[in-house]
Amino acid sequence: MSRSSAGPGHCILSHGFESGPDATKVTALAAAAERLGWTHERPDYTGFDARRDLSELGDVEARQAHLLALAAAAAQRGPLVLAGSSLGAYISARVSLEVPVLGLFLMAPPTTMGRLENLDAAAVPTSIIHGWDDELIPAQQVTDWAHARRARLLLVNDTHRLSEHVEASAEAFAQLLQSIK
Repeated sequence: MSRSSAGPGHCILSHGFESGPDATKVTALAAAAERLGWTHERPDYTGFDARRDLSELGDVEARQAHLLALAAAAAQRGPLVLAGSSLGAYISARVSLEVPVLGLFLMAPPTTMGRLENLDAAAVPTSIIHGWDDELIPAQQVTDWAHARRARLLLVNDTHRLSEHVEASAEAFAQLLQSIK
């Protein structure tokens, strides 16, 4: 979608590993952004995720490079917010170090990625939602990461997929967008 000069900004919503651009959570975030006048795009990373010959998480570096190219172009057009779920959260945070963004919204973000660099992000308003019972990423790791940067953190009674908190995720995203207008 193209951004009109009248709107507050643009969001890039990155789905998780082996998910897709029409996934429930990023679709809910897109709807929240639209209600507030933000434009958005939901890149398709499925081709990168399918590269299991490279790693168990596919081609993470190419996934991140793809987001970087989209984000750099979007940032030239106007204000930008990055949001993502799981691996999408990881690449969104990493890309924020290279492209000017107004804020970050991270759902179930991995704080470590094996041979890749640990989670890091620009010093911008950051909101995180994470499940207490996340079976892949311990809540304490995310709590420690959020605490160090004073990020807004919502811990919910859910697992990694946050399937019981789709609407809560969208509400938290809307709150972030409203706070940085």
